[in-house]
Amino acid sequence: MKSTSLVLIHLLFLSLLPFRITSSPRAQAEALVKWKNSLSSSTSLNSSWSLANLGNLCNWTGIVCDVAGSISEINLSDAKLRGTIVEFNCSSFPNLTSLNLNTNRLKGSIPTAVANLSKLTFLDMGSNLFSGRITSEIGQLTELRYLSLHDNYLIGDIPYQITNLQKVWYLDLGSNYLVSPDWSRFLGMPLLTHLSFNFNDLILEFPEFITDCRNLTYLDLSQNYFTGPIPEWVFSNLVKLEFLYLFENSFQGLLSPNISRLSNLQNLRLGRNQFSGPIPEDIGMISDLQNIEMYDNWFEGKIPSSIGQLRKLQGLDLHMNGLNSTIPTELGLCTSLTFLNLAMNSLTGVLPLSLTNLSMISELGLADNFLSGVISSYLITNWTELISLQLQNNLFSGKIPLEIGLLTKLNYLFLYNNTLYGSIPSEIGNLKDLFELDLSENHLSGPIPLAVGNLTKLTRLELFSNNLSGKIPMEIGNLKSLKVLDLNTNKLHGELPETLSLLNNLERLSMFTNNFSGTIPTELGKNSLKLMYVSFTNNSFSGELPPGLCNGFALQYLTVNGGNNFTGPLPDCLRNCTGLTQVRLEGNQFTGNISEVFGVHRSLKFISLSGNRFSGVLSPKWGECQNLTILQMDGNQISGKIPVEFVNCVLLLILKLRNNDLSGEIPPELGNLSTLNVLDLSSNSLSGAIPSNLGKLVALQILNLSHNNLTGKIPPSLSDMMNLSSIDFSYNTLTGPIPTGDVFKQADYTGNSGLCGNAERVVPCYSNSTGGKSTKILIGITVPICSLLVLATIIAVILISSRRNKHPDEKAESTEKYENPMLLIWEKQGKFTFGDIVKATADLSDEYCIGKGGSGSVYKVVLPQGQTLAVKRLDISDTSDTSC
Repeated sequence: MKSTSLVLIHLLFLSLLPFRITSSPRAQAEALVKWKNSLSSSTSLNSSWSLANLGNLCNWTGIVCDVAGSISEINLSDAKLRGTIVEFNCSSFPNLTSLNLNTNRLKGSIPTAVANLSKLTFLDMGSNLFSGRITSEIGQLTELRYLSLHDNYLIGDIPYQITNLQKVWYLDLGSNYLVSPDWSRFLGMPLLTHLSFNFNDLILEFPEFITDCRNLTYLDLSQNYFTGPIPEWVFSNLVKLEFLYLFENSFQGLLSPNISRLSNLQNLRLGRNQFSGPIPEDIGMISDLQNIEMYDNWFEGKIPSSIGQLRKLQGLDLHMNGLNSTIPTELGLCTSLTFLNLAMNSLTGVLPLSLTNLSMISELGLADNFLSGVISSYLITNWTELISLQLQNNLFSGKIPLEIGLLTKLNYLFLYNNTLYGSIPSEIGNLKDLFELDLSENHLSGPIPLAVGNLTKLTRLELFSNNLSGKIPMEIGNLKSLKVLDLNTNKLHGELPETLSLLNNLERLSMFTNNFSGTIPTELGKNSLKLMYVSFTNNSFSGELPPGLCNGFALQYLTVNGGNNFTGPLPDCLRNCTGLTQVRLEGNQFTGNISEVFGVHRSLKFISLSGNRFSGVLSPKWGECQNLTILQMDGNQISGKIPVEFVNCVLLLILKLRNNDLSGEIPPELGNLSTLNVLDLSSNSLSGAIPSNLGKLVALQILNLSHNNLTGKIPPSLSDMMNLSSIDFSYNTLTGPIPTGDVFKQADYTGNSGLCGNAERVVPCYSNSTGGKSTKILIGITVPICSLLVLATIIAVILISSRRNKHPDEKAESTEKYENPMLLIWEKQGKFTFGDIVKATADLSDEYCIGKGGSGSVYKVVLPQGQTLAVKRLDISDTSDTSC
């Protein structure tokens, strides 16, 4: 027995020997160095992690040892590590209690071997690039108190084994791509105080297992796809909650009045869901509330007056709901408020003067409501901590209070789209920290104050749609940070100051619809390499555009049309502005070769060059502007042919090339522009036939081909264009019948003598099916008339003979009686016009049947008083006519 015992002890010692060897300080050091060498970047470890420094293992970077000299903690948070943890040998660290790899660039999957770290109480692998599924073996780390895998690329469902970690008090799996598991398999975690599943792809309703996590103080399910109401058990079982974050989900229904049971709640974030109904009045009973976010829901009714009881409240965000009350005066009791956003509701009434008590307010947003009244100077005087004041899109009236100059911490001041009047106070120049100033769409008048030049941090100055007058002050050049200057639709006049050229950060310059005159500063844009938007429309500018206007090739929008008289060439840099989207130059006197001024602009949607002096030919490169919807080049000196490549502009709605001196034929390919609404090729020298392929333009509403040299027939296929409302074919050399349809009856065919059909000022024409009948009618008319002429000749001869043989008195009588007989005149003039009516001169008034025509028709000779002989075709189907 003694020998047997010794053998067993010996075997046990031998079995433990490998474990002792692998867990020895040297083995741990070797494991660490091996892992370090596998990383692609580990510069923060190079100085200490070395086998040459083996004797100092417990002082290596991020290493903590226990009293026995074995590694117990590894903390490499934010150590700039890159690589994987595949070579990290978990078996080498049996006494490890804490592993912190947070905020690095580690990737790959989390190995199943992590289960070997059986003494681990703290594991943080958050803010890395780990991917794949969460291994279920992680549930074997039963000593864990803290587990964070947040902000990685983990996928798949959350393993239910994770709830085996019954000692965990902190669990964060947020900011991954995890999906909903079978929540019914999850156990409650009674010690859990912090739970975060935020920013994943979780669906279904509120996870049921949370009902048994009764020590929770922090719960974050935000930014997922959860649905349904908040269960009532949340308000009865989770009474220790201090932070409840459910924002950006699809939770719905009424918010229970029992929310007041969460008496420890400090932060309530329910924004961007589908909650409806009123905000519970009892919310004011949660006295520790510091922040309430309920924005972007369907809450309606009033803002509870009980909110005034929340004396610790620092932030209240109710914007983008359906609240339709006045602002409660009790809100002024929340004297700790620093953030208040009630924008985008239907609030009415005036601002309560009790809001003067909000002396700590730094951000105030009341925009997009129906608030009215004046902006009281008493309020402004007490809001000196404001960095953002947004009252836009309301019904505020009166003047901007002079006290606005006291808000020296302001970064943002938005008062646009109200009914404010009066001048802009010069005190606004005191706001030297202002980044954005927007007073547009009011009734402000007077000049732009010179003090605006003090706002040197300003990036946006928008004063458009007011009644401002005077000149732009030269001090505007001090605003070196300015990106947007929008003064459109005012009554400003004079020349633009040269100092505009100093605004090197300018991206948007809008001056349209004013009374500006003179030339544009020649240096404008030269150093503004980000200038994207320029509009001088509806002014009285003259001279040339600045040559460096588009030096940065960033220009996207250029409009100088309407009342201006610009001359000379366009800036050369325009050709290289590949991002152009809209260009309007019409009604000026610009010159230059059209094929050289512009390049290939694939983003271009709208270009109008009408009424200038551009020359040259249309380049096939226009076909590469495949986003074009409107192309207007009429009224220039452009010649050559219409490029076939226009067919590539498949989004084209309007194509106007009127009066461009274009020649050649109309490309049939234009018929493939199925979206085209307007096609105007008038007043050119186009020749050849109208392509039948144009009939495919079923969306076309206006077609103008007038004043050209077009020949041949109008294609019958054009009658397929069912949306046509206006057509003009006038002054061409078109022939043949016009197409059928009501719109073609109203078209203008002036100057096309060869056309026939059913329309005004166009002679009727017969179809081929009636050709035989027309011939018979012509014979039926000709034969009787010829017979009549022979008869008339015989009668004339007899009368002449008899007149010669009569007594002079009889001769005179006879001459008087037949001085202008019809037959003599026929013989004398000898001309007829055959058609529907045959006319000649006579002075008799009677009717004579002259014979039968073809197809059962007869013809009457009608001799009315008025000396007209008319031969008409009569239908004898009515047998009551027996005059023959």
